[in-house]
Amino acid sequence: MLRDPESFTLFLDSLRRFVHERLVPQEKQVAQSDLVPDDLVREMADQNMFGYSIPEEYGGLGMTTEELVLAAMELSQCSVAFRARVGTNTGIGSEGLVADGTPEQKQRYLPELASGRMTGSFALTEPEAGSDATALQTSARREGDHYVLNGTKCFITNAPIADLFTVMARTDPDNPKAGGISAFLVERGTPGLSTGHPYEKMGQAGSPVSEVHFDHCRVPACNLIGGVEGMGFKTAMKVLNKQRIHLAALCIGPAIRMLDEAMKFVGNRAQFGQPLMNFQLIQAMIADCKTDIETAKALVMQTARERDDGKDVAMNASICKYFCSEMCGRVADRCVQMFGGYGYIADFGIERFYRDVRLFRLYEGTSQIHQLNIARLTLKNAGFEPGR
Repeated sequence: MLRDPESFTLFLDSLRRFVHERLVPQEKQVAQSDLVPDDLVREMADQNMFGYSIPEEYGGLGMTTEELVLAAMELSQCSVAFRARVGTNTGIGSEGLVADGTPEQKQRYLPELASGRMTGSFALTEPEAGSDATALQTSARREGDHYVLNGTKCFITNAPIADLFTVMARTDPDNPKAGGISAFLVERGTPGLSTGHPYEKMGQAGSPVSEVHFDHCRVPACNLIGGVEGMGFKTAMKVLNKQRIHLAALCIGPAIRMLDEAMKFVGNRAQFGQPLMNFQLIQAMIADCKTDIETAKALVMQTARERDDGKDVAMNASICKYFCSEMCGRVADRCVQMFGGYGYIADFGIERFYRDVRLFRLYEGTSQIHQLNIARLTLKNAGFEPGR
């Protein structure tokens, strides 16, 4: 659903220019320094990148799902670090608040997130609760007008720089399932909250990720999202269903960029007296990449429109995330192959994308978890109830 197609086309044109003129030239610096410079962060804030999906009444752009994925496909055609810097604010770091926050919570935090003055983060995964998120052990015990949180989260994007954490914790120790989990808003500086040293990662330099620790962390009861215990896992699933569509779109941008770079290379590189692009096996890889990308676009656009129409997209969101993350990996592998030995050399940049996009198949549900989810829902829709 495009609310104003003409103005949105102008917006996408402006975003495309900003990505290619301001962000792409800074990719190497960001990779070397492992940091997105403050001046670029301010420029991205001026472009309203932190508030894409935050409602307009709170200072965001209030994008529909279709608008969000179209913007994501443009923004992600540069280093993953740039979209990760803003992505938690306009995705998982704010979506729980948008979906289920009280009016007071939304008024307090959403304008700060939309402007980029605050950086959000989503703390669900734990050392013993990854694919099985309901197994989380972080506890939240009510003490008067506060909750006391204890536990550890891991693999939390933007944790080292976040100002506000959406935290899933178990408020009912007697309920080991989803109904015992609640969601909290925890500000940096709250006594008992600390973040670990950023991980050294395979890729995605410039996107800091670390553990988050809660040691008798006292959180005001008014920071319980929605003001109701036991709704945290439902909030998390609302966040992830939308974010999986968003992430699927964020897998398409790098694939487009990698194919563009590979075509430039094979169009200008000669072997056996002719350009590489003339060889049919090179052309086959180009055709496979283009087919994968266009198929992914069609799938994501269809699912985004279905979500905007109010349809249940739980299965299609999972299909999007599974297909697009795997698609991006296939495109990355083919593009490195088209570069030949140069694809293994850092100077050409394609090896950085190859490492960066590998994570797409792991976070927000591994490919294998999505396979299981898709199969379970498909069987259920056919009238069967598969066991574990």
